[in-house]
Amino acid sequence: MLFYSFFKSLVGKEVVVELKNDVCLHGTLHSVDQYLNMNLHETQVTDQDRFPHLIAVKNAFIRGSVVRYVQLPEDQVDTELLADASRKELANQRK
Repeated sequence: MLFYSFFKSLVGKEVVVELKNDVCLHGTLHSVDQYLNMNLHETQVTDQDRFPHLIAVKNAFIRGSVVRYVQLPEDQVDTELLADASRKELANQRK
């Protein structure tokens, strides 16, 4: 649930989602669910020469199991808070 709550805090921010089939989509994170499925609005494909059929896509639902990476805005991520939350969750799992 750690990453779910983390991504939930990024709703409304610009993200780049790289899929396992090498497609990279840039857009505004509209919603995320407990399976880390994501909805992106105002979507643009980053490599338009390689994926010209995705130029017209403006909104995308991305299944969580096909996500390889999510690139986040550096100024929106509090790494110390995320590290502390990770430690706490690990300690809770060990108990």
